[in-house]
Amino acid sequence: MLKLNAGSIVLSQLYTIFSTTTIALSVIIIACVYLYKTRRERIVKLIDKIPGPASLPILGNAVEMNVDHDELFMRMTGAQRLWGNRLGINRAWQGVNPYVMLFHPETVEPILNTSKFIDKSQDYDYLKPWLGTGLLTSFGRKWHSRRKILTPAFHFKILDDFIDVFNEQSLILANKLKQEVDKDSFNIFPYVTLCTLDIVCETAMGRCINAQSDSESDYVKAVYGIGEIIQNRQSKLWLQWNSIFMLTKNYHVHKNYIKILHKFSNMVIEERKKEIMNDNNKIDNNNNDDDINFGKKKRLAFLDLLIEASKEGTVLTNEDIREEVDTFMFEGHDTTSAAISWTLFLLGSHPEIQNRVVEELDQIFGNDRECPATMKNLLDMKYLECCIKDALRLYPSVPMMARSVTEDVIIGNYTVPAGTTALIMTYMLHRNSAIFPKPEQFNPDNFLPENCNGRHPYSYIPFSAGPRNCIGQKFAILEEKAVLSKILRTYKIEAVDRREDLTLLGELILRPKDGLKVRITKRI
Repeated sequence: MLKLNAGSIVLSQLYTIFSTTTIALSVIIIACVYLYKTRRERIVKLIDKIPGPASLPILGNAVEMNVDHDELFMRMTGAQRLWGNRLGINRAWQGVNPYVMLFHPETVEPILNTSKFIDKSQDYDYLKPWLGTGLLTSFGRKWHSRRKILTPAFHFKILDDFIDVFNEQSLILANKLKQEVDKDSFNIFPYVTLCTLDIVCETAMGRCINAQSDSESDYVKAVYGIGEIIQNRQSKLWLQWNSIFMLTKNYHVHKNYIKILHKFSNMVIEERKKEIMNDNNKIDNNNNDDDINFGKKKRLAFLDLLIEASKEGTVLTNEDIREEVDTFMFEGHDTTSAAISWTLFLLGSHPEIQNRVVEELDQIFGNDRECPATMKNLLDMKYLECCIKDALRLYPSVPMMARSVTEDVIIGNYTVPAGTTALIMTYMLHRNSAIFPKPEQFNPDNFLPENCNGRHPYSYIPFSAGPRNCIGQKFAILEEKAVLSKILRTYKIEAVDRREDLTLLGELILRPKDGLKVRITKRI
């Protein structure tokens, strides 16, 4: 009888504990649901005050976004003209996720001009299998730490050491173009892209992959192919779920691309570490050998800096170094190739402007069309720089960039709530007629010093702006000047396509759907 009573008491206590736990869990779940519902209602209420297209429950505007890349870009820019042209802000829903599109200096500034919103949006997550959490995709302390380590790699004195690489690869490009002289037309984009890929590979890792000679290499194909897959994942709602993406054919292609890209980067890092160790041993044996001490490093500043900062793996591991090298490879070739190609196309559409550039180059180089450019030569190309800048205004290499809004922010007359993605539409921002009269006209004079005075600092941001601006913009401009000046000293460019006939692909990089057709003749 005593045992029975004891058992009943234990069961009663267990029942009480179970009931109490169940009630507590139920209260917590109800509270969480209530808080989520309240927060969600607030977000929806605030976002829907911003002008934008009608959206469906749960799907939002995903149906309208499920189109080809060229159509998607047209719809996005069209929505801004329709819904937010006067205010510089409009909104859309990607599923249940709210987006605000910003394209006036006053609406862009609250996002870019602060360290509060330096975190990239979840749209960049699809780059992480390739780039990891390097400078482009990292956030918080890691981003600050990496930025501090990498900034010295882009010091002007170090950039001076890369001029030889720019000249060597530009010469190869000019020679490759000989086969197109006097032909009806050809697409300039692939030629330039292979050249910039060779340049960035040699300056980042000290290895030339000879892309201009071997465009069918696995590495070159992987660099191009992975970008297309990433863009598809960003724009198609169902592919954003890893479980669904893993069922698609592209998943296995994606995995193979990653394997090729990482294998190459890891191989180069290991080889360079051994070279540095061997060089250090030689220096110990011959302290007066300045060539050994400096010669290698001048062509490998970026990778060497990372290896030097690694402190035997305690600060930067091999994987950390690979992340940054891959990031530089990704950001440093497609963006510059787009800028160079668009500049050539625009100069080919405006022979009078091209003639002004050539006159400037003649003043710098005289009659010597073969002389390689020096740093001073590149800095003296003032008008060519204006041409590059206006080309980047009309066709910014990165047509849009996204940031996570981690706390409420006032933009214009609206409160944009935490949890929103802010999409800075550079392409539209640069077409503000209040800042750039005749915004669709190619006019390098927009960037003469007297015309830049007093201009809103966030009205022109091809390299982003604020704390998270592009670390490599000086490198990019110097490279673009070197390549462009070599081509223009060698050939006369004539555009075959008309701007109004081009179809734009607003992907990771702004590129023409069917390339840029030009005609070249030997410059006498």
